[in-house]
Amino acid sequence: MDALGLLPDFGNFFATIAAFVVVLSIIVAVHEYGHYIVGRWSGIHADVFSIGFGPVLAQRTDKRGTVWQFAAIPLGGYVKFAGDSGATSGKDDGAMSGLSAAERRRTMHGAPLWARAATVAAGPVFNFIFAFVVFAGLIVYEGIAVDEPVVGEITELPAAPFQLQQGDRILAVGGIQTETLSDFLGSAQDLPAQAVLDYTVLRDGREMQVTGPHPMPPLAGSVAMQSAARDAQMQPGDVILSINGDQIATFNQLRDKVAASEGAPLDLTVWRGGDELALTLEPRSTDLPLPGGGFETRYLIGLTSGAVFEYGTRSPGVVETVTIAAGQLWTITRTSIEGLYYMIVGQISTCNLSSPIGIAEASVAKASDGLVEFIWFLGVISVAIGFLNLFPIPPLDGGHLMFHAYEAVARRPANDQAVRVLMTLGMALVLTLFLFALFNDLTC
Repeated sequence: MDALGLLPDFGNFFATIAAFVVVLSIIVAVHEYGHYIVGRWSGIHADVFSIGFGPVLAQRTDKRGTVWQFAAIPLGGYVKFAGDSGATSGKDDGAMSGLSAAERRRTMHGAPLWARAATVAAGPVFNFIFAFVVFAGLIVYEGIAVDEPVVGEITELPAAPFQLQQGDRILAVGGIQTETLSDFLGSAQDLPAQAVLDYTVLRDGREMQVTGPHPMPPLAGSVAMQSAARDAQMQPGDVILSINGDQIATFNQLRDKVAASEGAPLDLTVWRGGDELALTLEPRSTDLPLPGGGFETRYLIGLTSGAVFEYGTRSPGVVETVTIAAGQLWTITRTSIEGLYYMIVGQISTCNLSSPIGIAEASVAKASDGLVEFIWFLGVISVAIGFLNLFPIPPLDGGHLMFHAYEAVARRPANDQAVRVLMTLGMALVLTLFLFALFNDLTC
């Protein structure tokens, strides 16, 4: 049996591996650097900073005596502090014995509780900080939409007698007043399902009547990862002309057709740059987070609606940027927590849990979508890694923080033998979850 045939179809295998290694290496480097730098600031010496496991490919030793290295297996990384028995930060009793008080202070296991806890917590914290910086940087780079319906560059759509022009200020569409961009987009719910509508615009100081596209045509704005549309090789900019032979003119019609299919295959006629393509895809049952919390399950093909023209943008201020970036960070974190809870109680499918195969597929998909999408994906994965590492499971960071919390309350370290047993059990649990997620990626 061809093992690669079991994997999702995500293009060139080597490109997938490369994208996955780049994503994981960046996120791991951020996480481990958090441990390293806070440990150094706290007086704890790092013996090794490694990206990857196994045989060492390259290394150098800095002036502080820390070995910086790249290893052959790019599935993570670690910082080995003085006094650690290995990458899992277990205590090396042999190395710790016979050390002076000053020497013990430079080890992870001889440092004060506050220094150890801060060093452990710094990894996930740096992941969250990195994600926040990514989101804030993209907000500044792309700007935010101006809430004014002024036509920017018009999206290419199937041939139609559109008279709308770049620079027009839209006053009304289909008789519905549009004082703001929100009014224009909201009008899509009340307008007739027609590809061409009457517009009232202000052009060169004169009010005039022109024709233009429906505010929400069946235009693909983005194609979701691990979706039916992605598998059918649909692209942003595609326009769906018909479904099962029925012509459609709006994105709402597309959404209704997909929902009514209940997962049955759909035959689509798609317009792409002047050509018509015939595609068949099967909507998938998908668990969607709701704005107010919780999830709902719907049949989807994985498309979001595209804009008929580019919207005007403005540069946000510092406070606005921080607020929006923090909101994105919180939304992703909250959704992760809720998703885990609903999977545990059985309200949503465990297929939402992915292994490195799923991350690899998403990595190459986002890389193909462009640099901005790839960078945004880095931020999302950084949040996920930070969140995962806070689980109170040894040998994850949350497990170590659990031991530190016990020490703070009991005023004595946890028993070494008990720690070893819990570390072994925790490693077994992590491996079990990994295998379960791998099973999901191969079968869901």
